[in-house]
Amino acid sequence: MRTIGIDLAISGKHHATILDDQQRQIGPHVIFDTCSQDFDALLRQARADAPADEPLQVVMEPTGSIWLPFANYFTQRQVTVYLVNAQYAARLQKADRPRGRSDRTSADMLVRLPSFNRRVLHPLQLDEASRRAGQRFARQYERLTKHITAQKNRIQAIERTHWPGLGQVVKQPLAPWMRRWREELYDPQALLSMTETDLINELMALGAPPDALGTLALGMRQVAQEVLRLYGPAWAAKTFPDLRVEVLVEQDLLALYETERKQLGKRIRELQRQLDPENLARSVVGVGEQGAAVYTFFIGDGQRFPSQRQFRGWTGMCPRSSQSGDVEAKGMSISKAGPSIIKQYAYLNAEIARQRDPQIAAIYYGQMVNRGKHHTQAVCCCATHLLDRIRAVLRSGKPYELRDVDGRPITKQEGRAIVLERYQVPAEVRRRRTRRQRSQPTSPEPRRSRSRKQEASLMAASA
Repeated sequence: MRTIGIDLAISGKHHATILDDQQRQIGPHVIFDTCSQDFDALLRQARADAPADEPLQVVMEPTGSIWLPFANYFTQRQVTVYLVNAQYAARLQKADRPRGRSDRTSADMLVRLPSFNRRVLHPLQLDEASRRAGQRFARQYERLTKHITAQKNRIQAIERTHWPGLGQVVKQPLAPWMRRWREELYDPQALLSMTETDLINELMALGAPPDALGTLALGMRQVAQEVLRLYGPAWAAKTFPDLRVEVLVEQDLLALYETERKQLGKRIRELQRQLDPENLARSVVGVGEQGAAVYTFFIGDGQRFPSQRQFRGWTGMCPRSSQSGDVEAKGMSISKAGPSIIKQYAYLNAEIARQRDPQIAAIYYGQMVNRGKHHTQAVCCCATHLLDRIRAVLRSGKPYELRDVDGRPITKQEGRAIVLERYQVPAEVRRRRTRRQRSQPTSPEPRRSRSRKQEASLMAASA
């Protein structure tokens, strides 16, 4: 089998090296652009003087999204494509060329990878167009969510500075009526110039809660008085007109992001229903609409993962390991493999599942009480098992059936009752499982004087 190793470039030229099955280079090193003519020339050089039925494979890193046209082109021509984990490739490159690297040496390293470590290579399976669109939409949805959170934080930061105490008066500072309040009454002097009755009527017209109009009016007047005492009437008269403009711009951006996210959410649900008509991922306890869409788009057909171990390695929802001799480090961070959005939703959904699914709750309870893990570690362990269930339902085509720890089918109400009765972690255990308590030294020796190996030994003994 002949192999093409390609070092991709986002804006420059790509570099490729071609080897035959005897690890001999075929032709010169190739430098080419992202165009079909150069791709055709690369294939002709790779297949020169080769039998017509000799297979061909391509190895490359997933640099940005520039790998996609390469993958589509080669897959259509029955060429097996492998995408190498970027971190693994970087470590190999550093070991092979400790004094430096170049595009050519990267291509040389990639083309030789199948000969000495094929375990890290998995054939790329291109998803259908609707699934890839769903993946892009899911990531875009998360970006919009981050923008929305940033806008909310920005507005509240402005008001904590210029309207101190308003957060204690108004419990929902971004409710629809509060957004209209910023358009009409965002000036402490104008607010105080109104009588209490007029202010109540104005708040009622804005849509404030009817049962809290008197309390809101009184509280806002007190906040406005405090603003004038702190900053002074002259400063407030010059500052708040421009401050209102700034806040309204931030509020308009927030409304825009929320509208776009709502429209995008509708499109995501449509694609999810097309790809998963029976809504199998949603049947798993703890998984919501957006989480089900993410799992459907990114996991896809559960048959493409032959084993549970490969699936867990792909998700990256497993801790890294560090073991030497008789010492094994504990409490290491989650690996960076797999889509980060999968890990994000798996953690959030596991938090819900551990409160409703007795089997997940038993795992969480065992990790906290018997294994000495803190909350985050225990939830990550639950997330791993939750993903196993999602793979199982997508693989089998059957919805998830909630059961107790003995395997008996139960209802959601029964599951919640079992969790509350049997798997509530005692408060004292939670206090002992905090990071600060777990990291307390077990001897009078100062913590900073210990070596890393000694620290790992102590953590292993305490766990």
